[in-house]
Amino acid sequence: MRIVLNARILQAPRTGIGHYVAELVNALRSEPDVDVTLFHGWGWNPALPDAAMPGYSRMTPLLRQIPGAYQARRWLEQKRFDQVRTQKIDLYHEPSLWPLAFDGPTVITLHDLTHLHFPDTQPPARLREIERRLAAGVQQARVILTDSQAIADEAQAYFSLPAQRFVVAPLGVAARFRPRQTEEIDSVLKAHAVQAREYFLCVGTLEPRKNLSLALRAHALLPDAVRQRFPLLIAGMAGWQREQFNEPLRQALASGHVCLLGYLPDEQLAQLLAGARALIFPSLYEGFGLPVLEAMASGTPVVTTRSSAMPEVAGAAGNYIEADDAEGLRDALSRLIDDQLHWQACREAGLLRAGFFSWQRCAQVTAGAYRQAMGG
Repeated sequence: MRIVLNARILQAPRTGIGHYVAELVNALRSEPDVDVTLFHGWGWNPALPDAAMPGYSRMTPLLRQIPGAYQARRWLEQKRFDQVRTQKIDLYHEPSLWPLAFDGPTVITLHDLTHLHFPDTQPPARLREIERRLAAGVQQARVILTDSQAIADEAQAYFSLPAQRFVVAPLGVAARFRPRQTEEIDSVLKAHAVQAREYFLCVGTLEPRKNLSLALRAHALLPDAVRQRFPLLIAGMAGWQREQFNEPLRQALASGHVCLLGYLPDEQLAQLLAGARALIFPSLYEGFGLPVLEAMASGTPVVTTRSSAMPEVAGAAGNYIEADDAEGLRDALSRLIDDQLHWQACREAGLLRAGFFSWQRCAQVTAGAYRQAMGG
């Protein structure tokens, strides 16, 4: 099968969907009957880009201010994509929301339905495009991949489609997320002035859906001496409506017990995950929640919400809180500090749980979806 996969998202610094595309493409190389060509938004290349497009993070907010920017970019991409007719492609896979027009079998990956549950967490121009195009894209797809059963069930009900149109392909975990000796991560810990297992870590773009303000509130409820010993590190780039965090962040940063790291290179983030006392992941809604899986694979306990797909990922290894319960989160953090037996049990349960997920399995299920879409 000759597959074209839209990899335009790899122009941006890699977050969840970008990592999904990169890891899936690499794993699909092992499928003997799958030959993947990548569309990068401007042309064709079988190779994954080594890095994001220079200046992308600065350019994107500017584009949001230009009327019709989404539509213009979409029109240009479609014109370039139409060259697919010369590529002898059997199937088109769109891994991020709505697909481009294609006159052959199409598979899409529907990661979540955030725009339905939390429309205020999307930039207005992007939300309008989702509302205009997503339903048609879902109808265009012969098979709809989802990262979790939770999203498959939501989408099946919302779009009134039969269950046979959906294939659940759980995500995997990259090899860099693994338990590490202190000596291996010592330089990263020193760079951020922390000790192994004596800090909490949040991972996520600064945007409303990630609910990072709950982590700030809960951490502030810990005794001052505990906050001094166990600071909170937040890793993630600025996102939509970051300004809502400005005052809580200002107060937290002024306290000296919270540090905003920004977007980190993959290896640095993996090392910090392996050294944290726990990952705090209080997101309001996720289609999967890769940081939860990555923390467990690193031997780090996870505190997360019961929302959407997170219990499906963390299973019995998760420490669960409600999305608005700062006191509950504070208590969960306190127990992970004070109860070493509980901390060790969470670590071991997380490592066991993470073993059920792999990118190779994701690729195998995805290749099966391709065959299904082609009538095989």
